[in-house]
Amino acid sequence: VQLQASGGGLVQAGDSLRLSCVASESTFSSYAIGWYRQGPGKERELVAAISRAGSTNYADFVKGRFTISRDNAINTVRLQMNHLEPEDTAVYYCNTVLYSDYIWTILSLGSWGQGTQVTVSS
Repeated sequence: VQLQASGGGLVQAGDSLRLSCVASESTFSSYAIGWYRQGPGKERELVAAISRAGSTNYADFVKGRFTISRDNAINTVRLQMNHLEPEDTAVYYCNTVLYSDYIWTILSLGSWGQGTQVTVSS
């Protein structure tokens, strides 16, 4: 399945953004989806994931600030990001994942798209 991430932008610290990940196929509901990010000079890291059934898992650094959700009717997974910090500056990607209740074992499965740039100024 092909995924397209969008919704990034330039915001100030404390602001909010909502990212969207739209799938090209109606079989989207069969996939667990993860949001990843890669900051300048950093490795790509998992931010949040949602299972096919809607269970969610978050990296500690976004707990309480970010919310992942899915709407299978429109083949979309969203990432609501509140209280953004300069450290959240990164390119954000979505990908299919092998979901787990233990975030450190969640694995990306598909190829990486272009992502969407999020820049948070202080």
